[in-house]
Amino acid sequence: MFNFEDANKKSKENLDTMIKSYSALTKAFQAIATEAADYSKKSFEDSIAHVEKLTSVKSVEAAFELQTGYIKSAYEGYVSEATKIGEMYADLAKDAYKPYEAPVAKTTAAVKAAAAA
Repeated sequence: MFNFEDANKKSKENLDTMIKSYSALTKAFQAIATEAADYSKKSFEDSIAHVEKLTSVKSVEAAFELQTGYIKSAYEGYVSEATKIGEMYADLAKDAYKPYEAPVAKTTAAVKAAAAA
């Protein structure tokens, strides 16, 4: 027989779980957006500083050396930032799933118990 109180309780639990998950997603996306904006700003400032240094160079060799150093540091910075943002996305997925762990485990246990009976 259908029990409205149980259905209402389950509905509230599901809504609470979704709200926790969305809250985790929102916080993580804000952190990722902030990190990306900070990296973009720093990268832009570094490139402006590099151009200023490049304009004051007196020889082709010095310009080549300066350009090589800048490219190397820019690439290392990019790889580092990409790794950091990738880890942030992985953490986002874990945090978004975390509220669902208990209900999924409970349901899985109930299905296993029903299958064993």
